[in-house]
Amino acid sequence: MKYILLLVISVVLFTGCKKEQELSDSEIVEGLKEALKVGTDTSATILNKTDGYYGDLTVKILLPPQADQVMQLKDQVPGLAPLVDDVIQQINRSAEDAAAEAKPIFVNAITSITVSDGKNILFGADNAATMYLKSATYNSLFTTYLPKMTASLNKEFIPGVSAQNTWTELSTTWNNYASTFAGQLLGMNQVNVTLDTFVTQKGLDGLFLKVALEEKDIRNDPMARVNDILRKVFGELDN
Repeated sequence: MKYILLLVISVVLFTGCKKEQELSDSEIVEGLKEALKVGTDTSATILNKTDGYYGDLTVKILLPPQADQVMQLKDQVPGLAPLVDDVIQQINRSAEDAAAEAKPIFVNAITSITVSDGKNILFGADNAATMYLKSATYNSLFTTYLPKMTASLNKEFIPGVSAQNTWTELSTTWNNYASTFAGQLLGMNQVNVTLDTFVTQKGLDGLFLKVALEEKDIRNDPMARVNDILRKVFGELDN
């Protein structure tokens, strides 16, 4: 009886050890990349909808920091306040439009990255994979995404009206008034901002934020693991 008991214990221990060894480094990397792909697909789909950016205060794009004075004094300049509101809505609409282009750009970046410390990422923070992707690919993502955002900023969602045109009208109105005696009394400074660069940066920041939230769901909610590799790899976190 004693030997049978020892045999059973040995089998259990061996099975447990074997289970821990079942997850290879390559599977961990595959699982992390799959989580990022799923997160990107979901995030881009959400942000691509009307009010994806504009209606979500966590990712809504406001005017560039260089235009803080515009926000403070918009009611002092005739006709400026409605232009400010129009620009904010239109740049967010442009970001929502460009989000559709994010999926293949992100998937290419995810596929191309080399993950050398997969276990540390897997057992790291809730956003560890997203932050790794951002640190490894942000510059190349920005370069690829910029022309997509530029095209969206110049797109006329209403005939004759685009975010870029409205921004040009707003900044011209502001700068003209800033050069007047009244503007000088108010201490107004000229505003010169490259809009597409700023909106691309904020658009990507919003995407990464949403991808991080999707990664957190996959890590913490088994129902969010929509395929076998996600269930296998992230199931390790449930142990």
